[in-house]
Amino acid sequence: MIINLLISIFITVFIAELGDKTQLATLTLSGTSSKPVAVLLGSSLALILASLLGALAGGSISTLIPEIYLKSIASATFLIIGIRLIVISLRETNQELN
Repeated sequence: MIINLLISIFITVFIAELGDKTQLATLTLSGTSSKPVAVLLGSSLALILASLLGALAGGSISTLIPEIYLKSIASATFLIIGIRLIVISLRETNQELN
């Protein structure tokens, strides 16, 4: 029974991470480093720690805050991060052109 849960979680997270900012950051760091194993270990440990924090906090927070609010907060946070990244990228592009 637990193996089914593990497989389901693995597939869900694996698919969610494909093309995600974490994978793109890892790809970029690996491309600029001559130590791909260090990049693999660092990004793997970071993902494990982030997943641990999410699993521990998720159970606690979901008992206090309704799911709709959690999803709204997550969506707004990703929107803000995305807009911020676009603004930073545009500023850097403008500085390179000048």
